[in-house]
Amino acid sequence: MTSTFPNISISTERLVLRPLDTDDVPALAEMMNDEQVAAWTDTPQPFTEQAARTWITEHAPAERTAGRGLDLAVTEFLTQRLVGIVRLTKTDWHVRSTELSYIIAPWARGEGYASEAALATAQWLFGDQKLERVELRTAADNTASQQVAQKIGCINEGVLRNACIAHVRTEDGGWTDVRTDFIVWSLLPEDLEGADGQPADTAGFTAYTDWN
Repeated sequence: MTSTFPNISISTERLVLRPLDTDDVPALAEMMNDEQVAAWTDTPQPFTEQAARTWITEHAPAERTAGRGLDLAVTEFLTQRLVGIVRLTKTDWHVRSTELSYIIAPWARGEGYASEAALATAQWLFGDQKLERVELRTAADNTASQQVAQKIGCINEGVLRNACIAHVRTEDGGWTDVRTDFIVWSLLPEDLEGADGQPADTAGFTAYTDWN
């Protein structure tokens, strides 16, 4: 039997992580059209509002139902603005591992939101979902993403040579693929445990009964 992630809301000091909703379409489309997102992800460019709607209403529910992953909107607690997304992919329920990635909107960068959201997600995965490994992969030149991995306590496990395709602007304004390396990071439950053996700063979790 395939396990699946529940519909949940995770609260931190500044953020609420929750299921994506169709109200997120405009902000999600705008965020995914950013230059940095285009450079470091395989997001189709330009990223339309229809693509955002399809992601929210079809792709995200299908990934969760199949047990492969979970997409969470990261929102500011005070303003409810969409600051980013956290994605869980390639989930293996037998090994109890998943791959975590994050994207933060341009206007919200530099505030520590990526590490706050990633750490809260990892704490929930280890505590509530009983996972044993969270893996992150960062492009060799994506220093901002690497800093997030380091900040939340990930261990650098090594390099997957030539395993990543990044994108650079061409003279005519388009994009071209460039091969680069992936740096592999891992986070295990013991990496988050404090001196008393308990997970540090456990966030609040709220279950959703069904997908919006």
